[in-house]
Amino acid sequence: MKTSDEVRSFTVEADDDGIRVDRWFKRHLPQVGFGTVSKWARTGQVRVDGKRVKPDDRLAQGQQIRVPPGGDAPHKKDKPKRELSKAEIEQAEAMVIHQTKGALVLNKPPGLATQGGTNTFNHVDGLLDAFAPGEEDVRPRLVHRLDKDTSGVLLVARTPGSAAFFSKRFSGRSAKKIYWALVMGVPDIKEGVIEAPLAKQPGSGGEKMHVDHEGGQSAKTKYRVVDSAGKKAAWLELQPMTGRTHQLRVHCAAMGHPIVGDGKYGGKDAFLTGAVSRKMHLHARRLIIDSPDGGKLDVTAELPEHFAGSMEHLGFEESASDATPMRDDPPPKSREEKKQQARQHAKNFRKSQRSPRRSRGAAGKPGPKPKPKGKR
Repeated sequence: MKTSDEVRSFTVEADDDGIRVDRWFKRHLPQVGFGTVSKWARTGQVRVDGKRVKPDDRLAQGQQIRVPPGGDAPHKKDKPKRELSKAEIEQAEAMVIHQTKGALVLNKPPGLATQGGTNTFNHVDGLLDAFAPGEEDVRPRLVHRLDKDTSGVLLVARTPGSAAFFSKRFSGRSAKKIYWALVMGVPDIKEGVIEAPLAKQPGSGGEKMHVDHEGGQSAKTKYRVVDSAGKKAAWLELQPMTGRTHQLRVHCAAMGHPIVGDGKYGGKDAFLTGAVSRKMHLHARRLIIDSPDGGKLDVTAELPEHFAGSMEHLGFEESASDATPMRDDPPPKSREEKKQQARQHAKNFRKSQRSPRRSRGAAGKPGPKPKPKGKR
């Protein structure tokens, strides 16, 4: 690439088709500030196919961008790539379960943070340099995250364009994420929706969430019981319809069935005795999302060792669930519920055919009590 002391020329790639001029600079020349881009556009120094442009004009694939000399802001330059050890590179590569031109899909192990923080130095984001070894290689970027102790599917964008594409799908809720969880006890209603607004718990420094019906943000989770081990534990499919921090963990605890191993939200009641691991049992099993290359990206992640061992100990067969996204309409009625509904319909029909004289004596009797809805 030419230095900033010379006029530079760039070709708009397919990944940048439709992007705004100012956004293009932010992606490819982040050292050039917005104020400088605006000044260059106003004075005609930056041109596209020889014509003047505005910062909010859209670019098209194949166009030529003329960039004048200068404009560098040293304090805005990208951070240098970190030199990774051989073990770190192997750790990063071992997580890859699927890749396309625009995406890397990882199976994140439990105990590995997605991003860095206080006293957190080993994390997925820090390992992404393994996939961009050269100085000119584009560094992949995270587009969503998983809790440190949650395992499973984690999507990483390989280009700026695919990052914007995937981020829009996550924020628009069109991405389908299905989790597997082992919980304490067995929910009475086998399939349903948990709707409970969430907020940061006061005094926790933002590290813990709680249900707050007054000031919380709306949060919605679909769930389905796949199997149960007597009354002590159940295997659930969970599908978050919103993306709040710790949403699945708080919602499970709120309905009285904390996730096995989640002492943060279930306390001492979140642990099973015997051969079941004390690690958290929450796994992002499947992700279905539109692909920028066309079609769908549909990926499933294998269980970590501790989760698979607990499943076997409790007698659960993985084949009992294919992690299918849950229906938007109410769950279908069971055969017994359908029979009961048919009997009630026939009874009501016979009653409507009775003569007024025969029905007069029953006028004061109460009708049948309504049955609770839901799949039990």
